[in-house]
Amino acid sequence: MSDIIPLAAAVSNAGGLGMVTLTWSGDVGAVVRAVAALTTRPFGGNLVLTDDRHRRLDQALEAGLRIASFMLGDPSDYIKRVHDGAGIAMVTVGSAEEARRAVAAGADVIVAQGWEAGGHLSSRVATLPLVPAVVDAVTPVPVIAAGGIADARGVAAVFALGAQAAWLGTRFLLAKEMPVHQDYRRRLIAAAETDPHWYPNLYDVGWPDSPHRALENSTARAWEAAGRPPDRKRPGIGDVVGHFASGEEIVRYEPAPPMVGTTGDIEALSMWAGQGVALATRTQSAADIVAELTSGQ
Repeated sequence: MSDIIPLAAAVSNAGGLGMVTLTWSGDVGAVVRAVAALTTRPFGGNLVLTDDRHRRLDQALEAGLRIASFMLGDPSDYIKRVHDGAGIAMVTVGSAEEARRAVAAGADVIVAQGWEAGGHLSSRVATLPLVPAVVDAVTPVPVIAAGGIADARGVAAVFALGAQAAWLGTRFLLAKEMPVHQDYRRRLIAAAETDPHWYPNLYDVGWPDSPHRALENSTARAWEAAGRPPDRKRPGIGDVVGHFASGEEIVRYEPAPPMVGTTGDIEALSMWAGQGVALATRTQSAADIVAELTSGQ
């Protein structure tokens, strides 16, 4: 999503490591160059390995990307390409065994993502037990903790668990630079920690068997009430429930969070959120969020 370029750059400019997704970008090289034009500080790009992403990675590296993050799938060959380009490879895992395999494949940094995280995730283990288990499994390889971290207390907690850094997602959905739809923003601000639900395969159009966490909505309730039926038997399957700003259709059960310019039944779309959402209570600049996270306030 090229619309998060300003956010990634703002996080890096504030002293964090901004990340931009490259998995679905139409022109990966252009995304990398656009972020580089807004910051002189390091930033990273993420690829979800549910399909062949070699071409995208090559384009990103040619454009100057030097920190590449991988999630799901086998990262081995991708890591080699990153190293050939003098880059750093980060791999997201959901267990200590996954972490060992990633290190054996050459990963420079491990991201231990607990199941409290929002969006797509692979773990069924909570962040608190996962992080120290991963740290013990891969020391001295650096570990970044992710999942349910939303304020300075969470950052301090994962440092105490042995992590070298914290990765936050949900908190930055409320950054001024993040162009989410206002209805989505309002729901995030109002949400309690119990509102994001874990689903094994709810929003899986084009991305089957992909566990994720999102705010409960009418789509989820109808699916649950029907007994969580498979794709072809789902209530409303194939219904067009919205449109991207480009005019492209969004069908029910598609993993498409509502962004600025999205129209239609916004409430019925996938609103990703982790369990730390209750700590994300207001819109702030990315710089202010980073400052809070690092100041201990």
